[in-house]
Amino acid sequence: MRRIRYSRWNASSAESVGAESVFEQLNDHMNDTGDLQQAMRRLMQRGLKQGEKKVAGLDELLSQVTREMRRLYERYQIQSGLNEVEQKLRSIVEQERQALEGEQDARPDLEAKKEFLDHLPSKPSEAIEKLASYTFEDPQASSEFQELLSQLEQIRRLENSIRREGNLFRGQLPVNFQEAQELLDQIEELRRLESQLSSMRLEDVDTDLLKNMLGQDILQDFKGIMRMESLLEEGGYVVDRGDHFELTPRGVRRIGQLALRDIYRQLKRDAVGRHSIRRRGSQELVTEESRPYVQGDALNLNMIQTLKNALMNDGGVPLRLRPSDFVVYDSEHTTRAATVLLLDMSWSMSWEGRFAAAKKVAMAMESLVRSLNPRDYFGIVGFFTRAVELKAKDLPEATWNMGDPFTNLQDGLHLAAELLERRPSQNQQMIVITDGQPTAYCRQGRLYCEWPLSFGGISQRAAEETLKEAERVTRKGITINTFMLDDSPVLRTFVDEMTRINRGRAFYTRPDHLGEYLLVDYVSRRRKKLQK
Repeated sequence: MRRIRYSRWNASSAESVGAESVFEQLNDHMNDTGDLQQAMRRLMQRGLKQGEKKVAGLDELLSQVTREMRRLYERYQIQSGLNEVEQKLRSIVEQERQALEGEQDARPDLEAKKEFLDHLPSKPSEAIEKLASYTFEDPQASSEFQELLSQLEQIRRLENSIRREGNLFRGQLPVNFQEAQELLDQIEELRRLESQLSSMRLEDVDTDLLKNMLGQDILQDFKGIMRMESLLEEGGYVVDRGDHFELTPRGVRRIGQLALRDIYRQLKRDAVGRHSIRRRGSQELVTEESRPYVQGDALNLNMIQTLKNALMNDGGVPLRLRPSDFVVYDSEHTTRAATVLLLDMSWSMSWEGRFAAAKKVAMAMESLVRSLNPRDYFGIVGFFTRAVELKAKDLPEATWNMGDPFTNLQDGLHLAAELLERRPSQNQQMIVITDGQPTAYCRQGRLYCEWPLSFGGISQRAAEETLKEAERVTRKGITINTFMLDDSPVLRTFVDEMTRINRGRAFYTRPDHLGEYLLVDYVSRRRKKLQK
């Protein structure tokens, strides 16, 4: 069941923060973690800071709790509360001793009582517990002891606190027994509040306790945190499933748009275009626009407007249609493309921020194709020790695979070719984003893995089998364009050879320079640096 949390609006905490700002901050954490649940935790913990917009996070609230506890520790000296109990107990025992000495001559049996009092434990709670079975001779001492006995549990609590954390109370301000109990209550409530805030379950936080312990301003900060979560849900970006959050289709689309924006920020401004083609493809009617028929036009009649013209020009029955009455729909020539993006998810992609950069490019491309060319097919293949098909909704939380650390680009090309066979098109291409270290391949249904002979090198057999697969892909008329996130000479040689075989393009870049590419085009036989 979807839950929506409401809180009182407060101009001081989240005055100008909207769902879009909150989601952008969440997306930044997603880029770092690759996991929505971790990203949500970071957002709640760190809060939001974007320009002048600021919402405190749980970490800041926990710091406030810690500061308040430190203030109590550094202000008060709690041992004085127990000293009061010890002094009161000594007074009671001394009063009883005097009563025993006054009647000792008349009652010889009182000697045993004196010996009992002489051997009381030094710990106040144990002494009180032992005295509970003692029959006092002095009525006033007995009355005072009963009052002390009623506080036995509180005394034990104070003793235990001093034993566990007495050294933390470094203050100079002494407290009496009752004040010590109130101080311990405050410490316990702050610890309970700390536990609630640390659990990340905002609905379990006692807001009355938060206000009482830390004040109204901190309560408003907490409501600002709750409001961030509500904004994400109300904005349609995430759904709270109770035990976890899920991205909505809108959230997935927005992540792609943000990735595209981040990459565009690093590129020079240029004209925006769609598919550039040498030959016309199929004709597509634009039903929103019509024009008078001209000889030679395809007869895509706007029948309603054509009949209206005939009625207005003649008006008789039967209708007489003339060429001048004809109105046809406008049309445009379009072409479609089928693209499969291959995303390297092997262990080596975890180095130097490569996977985060690769995923950003993948999401940007997926968003770009969906927005500019929605009729195109866009498939996604992730490859590590084996290749798997991914859906667009899987991309935001995709991450490199430590359990299957090898790079099987050959299997990725094979699976991508199968996907393209199901989507016939005159324009088929693969986009490979990788660091270029093939270390696994398949032969006759069997999987083979081999580490490179040297650091930064290539497994020779894996490279050979991958190039053979590239040849098979090329024979099917599929273009391979490669985004290379490493520039070591050995790896570049492999990618250059694959690009030469396929006559595609290779783009060399670094994870921290996504807007700068070295383009290697084997069709035009040229190299060109594309940069910001």
